[in-house]
Formats: sequence, structure tokens, C-alpha cells
Amino acid sequence: MNLHTRPLGATGPDVSALGLGCMGMSALYGEADRAESVATIHAALDAGVTLLDTGDFYAMGHNEMLIGEALRTAPAAARENALTSVKFGALRGPDGSWNSYDARPEAVKNFAAYSLQRLGVDHIDIYRPARLDPEVPIEETVGAIAELVEQGYVRHIGLSEVGADTIRRAAATAPISDLQIEYSLISRGIEDSILPATRELGIGITAYGVLSRGLISGHFTRDRQLGAGDFRAFSPRFQGENLQHNLDLVDQLRKIAEQKGASVAQIAIAWVAARGENIVPLVGARTRERLSEALGALDVRLDAADLAAIEAAVPADAAAGERYPAAQMAHLDSER
Repeated sequence: MNLHTRPLGATGPDVSALGLGCMGMSALYGEADRAESVATIHAALDAGVTLLDTGDFYAMGHNEMLIGEALRTAPAAARENALTSVKFGALRGPDGSWNSYDARPEAVKNFAAYSLQRLGVDHIDIYRPARLDPEVPIEETVGAIAELVEQGYVRHIGLSEVGADTIRRAAATAPISDLQIEYSLISRGIEDSILPATRELGIGITAYGVLSRGLISGHFTRDRQLGAGDFRAFSPRFQGENLQHNLDLVDQLRKIAEQKGASVAQIAIAWVAARGENIVPLVGARTRERLSEALGALDVRLDAADLAAIEAAVPADAAAGERYPAAQMAHLDSER
């Protein structure tokens, strides 16, 4: 299957209609199989997926090294077509703790140097702060990335989880290719001001969490036990009555999926893809099986009646619980 491409904003590259989010191959969702992870990246590249998304803090560099291994062992043509998207700035402790953010210009260049080495590449295609550093004006952070662009170490500047005002300030400093932000049937907060701002400014959207960390994938069961290494064990939407309510929404979505001859995950991904040509869904597939299912979403055609039925089954603001624990929500400029 070869994917058609979509423009990632007015200043960004054309990317595959789906991107592969690689975080779960290293951290936060429990144990992962390294060989299967590399095979999944290879399968994605072979299918025409070009956008590989990571963060330098995903398992403290492990994820970047995993992608680097996959790129080194991929066929030359696939390797040449691959686009790396890297988030930086989150500070970690040896125990895996999260210790704020650092987006100072000197930190930006330091983080980039390490990422280039771990990925084994001479440039990063899209480089972005993972969150807004409240101590550093966004103009300074973006200005530092712009210097890396001038030096050839970065191709395009991205943002992540910031609000409309920050987007406008960043875009006034340097060309912004896209905004990476959570967007799904049960996370629609960007529709009021953030999505209109990106469209006004010609900035693309890389939508992560399109299956809400598996919650609306159709595979999450009501009695599933989450391990200590799985951050969903602390996520409000996966707790008690919240979980039961949210899975009731999935049951409604399943009825529509069955009518369309598709899986629940495919309907959820197809809905995000249908929201606009400037939106590229990131799928967090950790296995070739899940990747194949996600790619099948590209064959799902949703007309106006389908979209209306989906949004009636899962209305905006229907989800129970915030998308992150309260401490993490406080760091999201997109929520202010």
C-alpha cells in the first residue's frame, strides 16, 4: 500500500497521510519487543509511511536510538524517504521522573546535538519544543531552532501543545511548519481557537492520540489490568467510572464501524483524517498487526451522513476525565 501525501503546513514538507508515533516502542505503555518495533518501522516505511515521530526524552534517548537502528537497517530508498520529527525540552531523572522543561536557546542546540547522534542522521526534518517553557519566551526558543535551520541541522520548525497566542507569536518569529497536538473524537479542544489559528497561518496539524492511547481503539477491555510501567494506570480517562463511561462511547462507535465494515480504530483514525487536508494523524502502532489495521483506515470513506452519525455517537466533550493527570495538564499551554 502506498500512501498519498499531505502538505505539512505552507512551509513544511509533504508527508504521508499517516505518521508513525514511535513513543510506545520504548516507554510509557509497558514492555515492548525491540525486534518487533524495528520490524514495524520497516513495515511502515515499506507501506509508504514517511513521518516518524519521537522525543529525545522517550526512555531517555532509547526511542531515538531505536529509530536510528531501524533507519540504518532499512532499504536505502525507504531510508531516504523517511522524515524525522523530534520533540525536545522535557527534563528527566535517572528514576524516570519528570522534572519540568528547558527551552533556552543553548539547551535547544545541546538537545539537537544529542538527537542527531542518536538518530544517526545529519539533520532533523521537524524539530519542536515538547511543551512551552514558561521561563523562556517562545520567540527565543523558535529563534534558536531557526539558527539550526540556517546551519542545516534542522529542516523545519514545529510546535507542540501550545495555544493560539503562542502559535501566532512563534509564527511571527520564523516560519512554522506544523503543530503537534492531541486530537481525537474524545479530545476536540483544538477546534475552538487553535485549529482556526493554524489554518489562518498555513500551519499543519500532526494529530497525536487519535485513539486516545488505545481507549477508543476497540481493543481496550473493561477488565484490563495496567502494569506499573503503563502511564495509563494514572490517566483520569482510564480510572473507575470514567473508564466505564468512555468504553460505553466506544460501544456506540463500534455499531457504526460494523455498518461500515471497518474496525473501531479505523473509524476513529478516518474521522481525524477527514477533518482537513492540513491534518496528519499519528498512529502509535507498536506491532505490524496494529500498523496494518491503522493503514486500513485510509480505505475507509466517510460521507457527511457517516460523520454526523459518528459525532452523534461520540459528541464533543462526551469523554469522562481529563486527558492527562492534573499536574501534567498544568504544563499545557494549549489548555490555558
